[in-house]
Amino acid sequence: MSATLLVLLVVAVVVAGVVVLRARSRRARPVPEAPRAPLPHVLVTELDERPTLESPAPLSTRLNASRSVFDRVRTLASTTTSVSAEQLDVVEEVLLRSDVGVATTQHVLERLRTDGAPQGIVAALREELLASFVAQRDVTLDADSDRVGVWLFVGVNGVGKTTSIAKLAARFVGEGRHVVLAAGDTFRAAAADQLQAWAERTGADLVRAHEGADPGSVIHDALGRAQARGADLVLADTAGRRANSTNLLDELAKVRRVADRAPGQVLETLMVLDATTGQNALSQAREFLKAAQVSGIILTKLDGTARGGVVVAIERELGIPVKFIGVGEGVEDLIVFEPEAFVDSLLAS
Repeated sequence: MSATLLVLLVVAVVVAGVVVLRARSRRARPVPEAPRAPLPHVLVTELDERPTLESPAPLSTRLNASRSVFDRVRTLASTTTSVSAEQLDVVEEVLLRSDVGVATTQHVLERLRTDGAPQGIVAALREELLASFVAQRDVTLDADSDRVGVWLFVGVNGVGKTTSIAKLAARFVGEGRHVVLAAGDTFRAAAADQLQAWAERTGADLVRAHEGADPGSVIHDALGRAQARGADLVLADTAGRRANSTNLLDELAKVRRVADRAPGQVLETLMVLDATTGQNALSQAREFLKAAQVSGIILTKLDGTARGGVVVAIERELGIPVKFIGVGEGVEDLIVFEPEAFVDSLLAS
């Protein structure tokens, strides 16, 4: 090795050593902490509840399609002692388009012709629509001390019957009730699968059988499990084939007899109707009334293309209260029906 190369090697080693020593010196040097502001002397005695990021939309927004049908009525004169023929035509068209039905529409028109609308057409229409609703719409949840309460659900396929059962199960379990679901629609395998998924999600019990099994036996087994486990309520699905099938109506009558036999006690029989079918929902209801002692209606899909006047037609023509309405796909979107809130959501400015 030449002397020059040896010198260069020594210089490189020395330089590298200096660099390493300086780096270690910088790392070892303590960094002074930034001064901290003094903590305020605040004593927290109660924590506020964390605000939710989302709140349920108002009913008028959920019923936007129904509300839009009444747009022309809301623009009519605010007060009038006599209602003109043109105004009556507007009211008639709006009511018929909203699926209120011919009978209710004619009654409202006659009232407007006779009494006028001193407080305004909207106010007169509100009064008449509210007068159409059945006064009693409470639900029964508690059976006799030695019985197990049963809610039966009837309705054709596709109206949202099984989904409504699941949403009510979620509501009741959330309130601390022990619920058993009975998959009595044994002619549609998907119905039992749906209920099983919801039972797992909500913590409810489920009793199901193989496809084509006797629905009455499913209800009977569900009552036995509910009694053995001290359950509060059985929510029982039923077959949903067309209502004009004699076999179906006979089956529903049989299921009710089984459900109302000790230890069971039928507290509610709820008919589920699809609001988007309009006046056809009334036809379905009349057929089911022949076999099932219906105590209330669940009207689904009011948030879609439905025109909400069918609620009025159902109660006025059938005398059966609408107890729940579906206003969305969420688990909390099956809500208790309140006539005043519903009518105001359609008519309020």
